[in-house]
Amino acid sequence: MTEFFGSWNKGGEEVEETVETVETITRTTRRVQSPSKSSSTKTTTMTTPAKLYGRELSTYDEIDVDELLSKLTQEELTMLAKEVDPDDTFLPPSQRTNYACEKDPTGPLNRKKLIEHINKQALETPDRPEVKPYVAGVVRGKKWIPPPAPEKVRDADEQITIDLGDEYEQALTSASQEEIIDLAAILGFHSMMNQDQYHASLLNKGQPVGLGWDGITKATKPKVYPMDPPNDTDPEDTIKRVKENDQNLTDLNWNNIKNISDEKFEKLFEGLKTNTHLEVLSLVNVGLNDRTAQLLADALEQNTTLRVVNVETNFISPPGVVQLVKSLLTTTIVEEFRASNQRSQVLGNKIEMEITKLVEANPTLLRLGLHLEYSDARHRVASHLQRNIDRNCRVQKRTSVSLRLRLPGRPPAVGVDASLLNLTPPSAETPTPTEETVIPVRDESVENTILIPADIVQQHGRSPTTTQLPDSNPNPYSTPAATEPE
Repeated sequence: MTEFFGSWNKGGEEVEETVETVETITRTTRRVQSPSKSSSTKTTTMTTPAKLYGRELSTYDEIDVDELLSKLTQEELTMLAKEVDPDDTFLPPSQRTNYACEKDPTGPLNRKKLIEHINKQALETPDRPEVKPYVAGVVRGKKWIPPPAPEKVRDADEQITIDLGDEYEQALTSASQEEIIDLAAILGFHSMMNQDQYHASLLNKGQPVGLGWDGITKATKPKVYPMDPPNDTDPEDTIKRVKENDQNLTDLNWNNIKNISDEKFEKLFEGLKTNTHLEVLSLVNVGLNDRTAQLLADALEQNTTLRVVNVETNFISPPGVVQLVKSLLTTTIVEEFRASNQRSQVLGNKIEMEITKLVEANPTLLRLGLHLEYSDARHRVASHLQRNIDRNCRVQKRTSVSLRLRLPGRPPAVGVDASLLNLTPPSAETPTPTEETVIPVRDESVENTILIPADIVQQHGRSPTTTQLPDSNPNPYSTPAATEPE
């Protein structure tokens, strides 16, 4: 193969060069042996070496690049520097761009002045002239008209018909827009209406004015709620009242008070140990840490009146939460404990199991505010809290029944004679008998009985019989009826 190139020398002599093309032949022979026949495959591949400006790349290996660059002028070097690959990751971004600012620097960068200059240039630059001026309500240019639907689609839409009957057809034809929306809400077509229309249909409040079907795709405007006022509680004053055991202070709220020192927490928790009137303690977002949480746990072990403790949104670690839950077992007085949204969002399986065991050992805890990740812990805690709530309801019901039986002037319970309970309590001057014969009247239901003295039974001419309580639940507390000897 012969190729001719232009003159490379300064004398203008033409040089004829002969370039040999290298052909590479690869032969691949595959033989498959089988009992009956054999086959072989031959593959021939011909490759041509890569070339640059008509020459092979191997001819440029001996060229000295530094020598060539030294012969170029400054303009030629500038033009060569602009021919770079913008996606070459081996070069810094400042060297991949073709733009080179030739202006002299005016000083250090002032971002404010630069933005002002850009805004000024944008305002001073005139807008491009419009070929056709803008007129409100006039469409400029060609209006887009959607192409007609294919015939197959039109035929399919025409074939979908539902025969509802004359009665339903007449009802739907004469129905108003509000009635159609109510029907869609009843049928559960949530995507056909917005939230206001749906809830108005369910609550039968009437559809909002001005919405209709055009308001279906509109979003409901969010309600703006006022910000909560800042907490104006004085920590120093409340600490003093807690230490003095003020009987009027039953609810202490330090929520969202910032910059409370550890010394104030120490004084507060020290006063809680001897306080007998405070019932609600709320310390939300006050910066409690593990050290102050341990002081609070020590105070909860000695306090006997707190019913609600809230320490949410603080910096208590999972072991600190465990110590707080463990401190509730000493007095078993606290009914509600909240400690979610702490420094560690995930407590872990070990911590959650410890909290579950502590909660199951607490017979008075009714509400727990903690985020438990594992379903086993959530189920066990929820089941135990439900049992505590049921037990608390039964105790309150029994207490109310007992008070109703003891107080005079109240209607008697079912199964108890009114003459037995319509008695006046003994006065201060009337001496109380020292010894009184009490006949325990019992039957198969031992827990549902009331002990009635024998002299009252004889006065009313009754034989000793069993008197049942109206509560169907077993009552472990047997209370003697109040009597007055005649």
